[in-house]
Amino acid sequence: QVQFVESGGGLVQPGGSLRLSCVTSGFTFSSYAINWYRQSQQKERELVAAIASFGDNTIYADSVKGRFTISRDNAKSTAYLQMDNMKREEKAVYYCTVESVGRGQGTKVPVSS
Repeated sequence: QVQFVESGGGLVQPGGSLRLSCVTSGFTFSSYAINWYRQSQQKERELVAAIASFGDNTIYADSVKGRFTISRDNAKSTAYLQMDNMKREEKAVYYCTVESVGRGQGTKVPVSS
């Protein structure tokens, strides 16, 4: 059974940091690229970052370059998203996905002072 479980969300102040985790099971994690998306009520779904199967290639949305870092631990079947210097408009539900495999329910990240 394929599972994605995100965690690490929570209230953060503008300028603050959070580290999200995505623990997966039920498929060969190391064979797939991992994506982090975010979705808010005000905006369409946005690809935040992605990482290749062995972590040797990453891409970021222009809006998060230099502030967010995606990483993975294939031994733990887990992906991470380190978010620094967060902005108020980045309030959203953040979730991880694997193309053609599935996605998690997401973790809420409110950004407020």
